Amino acid sequence: MESTETLFDFIQQQAGKLLEQTLTHTGLTFISVLLAVAIGVPAGILISRKKRLAAPVLGFAGVMQTIPSIALLGFMIPLLGIGPKPAIVALFLYALLPIVRNTYTGIRGVDPNVTEAATGMGMSRRQMLLKVQLPLAMPVILAGIRTATVINVGVATLAAYIAAGGLGEFIFGGIALNNTNMMLAGAIPAALLALLFDWLLSLLQHINIRKARKTLYALPVAFLLLSSFYLLPNTYSGKMLAGFTPEFMGRKDGDLGLKSVYGLHIRTLVISDMIMYKAAYEKKLDVISGSSTDGRVKAFDLVVLEDDKHIFPPYYAAPIVREETLQKYPELEPALNLLVGTINDSIMTELNYRVDYLKQNPEKVAKDFLVAKQLWKPAGKGDKGSIRIGSKIFGDGYILAAMYKMLIEGHTGLTAVTKTGLGGTKIVFDALVNDQIDMYPEYTGTGLLVLLQAPQQVTDSIISDSRKVYDYVSAAFAKQYHIKWLQPIGFNNTYALMMRRTAAQELHIKTISDFTKYVNQQ
Repeated sequence: MESTETLFDFIQQQAGKLLEQTLTHTGLTFISVLLAVAIGVPAGILISRKKRLAAPVLGFAGVMQTIPSIALLGFMIPLLGIGPKPAIVALFLYALLPIVRNTYTGIRGVDPNVTEAATGMGMSRRQMLLKVQLPLAMPVILAGIRTATVINVGVATLAAYIAAGGLGEFIFGGIALNNTNMMLAGAIPAALLALLFDWLLSLLQHINIRKARKTLYALPVAFLLLSSFYLLPNTYSGKMLAGFTPEFMGRKDGDLGLKSVYGLHIRTLVISDMIMYKAAYEKKLDVISGSSTDGRVKAFDLVVLEDDKHIFPPYYAAPIVREETLQKYPELEPALNLLVGTINDSIMTELNYRVDYLKQNPEKVAKDFLVAKQLWKPAGKGDKGSIRIGSKIFGDGYILAAMYKMLIEGHTGLTAVTKTGLGGTKIVFDALVNDQIDMYPEYTGTGLLVLLQAPQQVTDSIISDSRKVYDYVSAAFAKQYHIKWLQPIGFNNTYALMMRRTAAQELHIKTISDFTKYVNQQ
């Protein structure tokens, strides 16, 4: 069912949050650039005087910029946790190279005849730097600051993955839900910020430094003021804090349902699934969205709150396969159905625990399980054809994809190729519909509410009956998409709200209603 909401409508509805995240984004950008200027300019001056330091300093700054931004943020988390600190440090490291390099280049590029004349006039090295070299090098230095600022506006969108906020919250939420309006609501302001700051700094770059020193002196003040924007939307204290994934934020069986059904309105950070469980354990977050069979629930001693008003439908896992693929390879369905009834909730939790917390390879975990169930066979020649298996970016997706690959190659004459980590629901589903993959493991609740967007009347009538949900999505997928739901595997990986067990016991919270009541009383 296609949404008729326009981008203008979405921006109107989200105006408050959009302003908040724009201010946060601006603050993150300028805090990091201000730090980079404070360290990068002196470093550039130093290496311009001590040439032997130039290669290692520029080399270090260059290496920092070659590290993929999402990886650099990931490296920061074990050191600094989640939130603004790792984001600011990572952005600072990204901004260093253009500032250090341009300061060095600008000073070294000053005409030697000018410096000789200044020396002849009796200027000290300090006087020469402040009155001759820096003023002449300033256009080049400002060009480096300009470059660093534009780079950091773009990289700052990734800060949303580690709960630092910013316009990335809209972008990643839109990607996860295939919501173009949501993506554009984050991408357009980010692009406009980059263009605006680039234009303003270009004006400074071309002014006459000697005639406009007061304007130049105002630059650090302006950067400091813009840096303070990060504090404006982050002045909460004594409030419960939730961490939700981008996809959970926009789903009816997610944050939207919590607001409409439970009346839960809580300060929320968007955060990656990969780090939110640990963040809850470390008391950075009070409550998180999660999956009931995720191994990290056990690892970090979290407790699942009872969904007493039933906004989370059954999420029974089953492979969904293109009908065209099943017709072409009839031996495929019996091989995939070998997994039916073998994995219950506790088994899936244990398998996820091994992958998510013990960091075991998903392929090894998958093989160990199949061997224990006497389902594993060595791969055959695979000369009859190839099956493309996709998965989302969750532990059970990787494990199930590996299991299906082994079952296909061991029990049929087919080969299998896995394309794992395809992101959110709509990304992997679009890959299936567009014949980029042949199958992937999906959940009945996701099929009902996200992919089919079933009418509320239909949802209310079947949501409490897992068989009715399966029958509905199975029939609808066959009719609309020519995709077949095979038999459910056996486990129910439902969405859940969860918090630290000690906190839940201390506050006497067992259900989502209990939690809502506590939040509303704060």
